[in-house]
Amino acid sequence: QVQLVESGGGLVQAGGSLRLTCTASGSILSINAMGWYRQVPGKQRELVAAITSGGSINYADSVLGRFTISRDNAKNTVYLQMNSLKPEDTAVYYCNVKVVYWSEYNYWGQGTQVTVSS
Repeated sequence: QVQLVESGGGLVQAGGSLRLTCTASGSILSINAMGWYRQVPGKQRELVAAITSGGSINYADSVLGRFTISRDNAKNTVYLQMNSLKPEDTAVYYCNVKVVYWSEYNYWGQGTQVTVSS
């Protein structure tokens, strides 16, 4: 069993910044990829950014140059620094973690609301 705890969402004006944090705990031998997705009502959940255990990073085109993903392996934590936020970044943001415990398991956080006002 693995628990993911997200924090850092909220309401911010356009141009502002937020930092999301997601920490995994429980039955973990190691963690492969960690990432952030977002979803707005009526649309599919989409990848925002992901980082592998080796440090390879992938960003959605829409956030390139504005968002930065990082991870602290010692703390089983992934961060998403979001700068120059736009109203179209408004969504529920979900943490995703691929945990290795003999096999690989996929876990989702509970989601945190990010609202950017114009």
